[in-house]
Amino acid sequence: MTEADQLVSTLKKQLKTQGMTYRDVARALKLSEPSVKRLFASGRFTVERLVQICNFLGFTLAELSKEALAGQTHLSTLTEKQEREVVSDPKLLLIAVCALNHWTMDEIMELYDVSAPECIKYLLHLDKLRIIDLLPGNRIRLNVARDFDWLPSGPIRQYFKNKGISDFLKSDFAHEDETMTFVHGMYTDQALAQILDELRRLRKKFAELHEESLSAPLSKRRGIGLLLAMRGWEPADFTALRR
Repeated sequence: MTEADQLVSTLKKQLKTQGMTYRDVARALKLSEPSVKRLFASGRFTVERLVQICNFLGFTLAELSKEALAGQTHLSTLTEKQEREVVSDPKLLLIAVCALNHWTMDEIMELYDVSAPECIKYLLHLDKLRIIDLLPGNRIRLNVARDFDWLPSGPIRQYFKNKGISDFLKSDFAHEDETMTFVHGMYTDQALAQILDELRRLRKKFAELHEESLSAPLSKRRGIGLLLAMRGWEPADFTALRR
């Protein structure tokens, strides 16, 4: 992907994130909607036109360039130090999760008992950890991929094991949009490899649908947890009966 393609791709992502359409851009630039569609399809923007669209989205051209560059370098894992610090403070963890889900600072403060100075303090902490970049106007840019991996036996996984999983499973999973299924079987190595591949595909799809949902206002989105787990296992009562 060329630098120009990356800039256009970043513009499209920002439009989706902010819930804007080509019609909104056309209205702001006093162009027809088909003209704007052709611009984005061809990628042939003049510098002046790029600046106009950036300003409409609340960016400078320099900030858009940084955003495009950051989009190529999202972290797929955190370090142990990053994970340990994030889970060490409940409010820092809350702000991190909200940021990962593309909440604005105003949205965080509207729902949770966090003051503006507190929110900025925690966002600056996340910026120092390189998990986010805190931009002018207290805008948040993620440096972490949406589907980043937890470290095996790392602080986040231990936190979830000790405090999260029991709370997550405290449900009868009876609503239409809930499900809990457990299956058991005996498989060859080849079959297990296929199952793991399908689970990776599902996780990727989960992240993609999250990105697609960002164009909707926060009031139209809900937090959903998906637990995927698989391991070699035999019930303890069965093991006790082995010869």
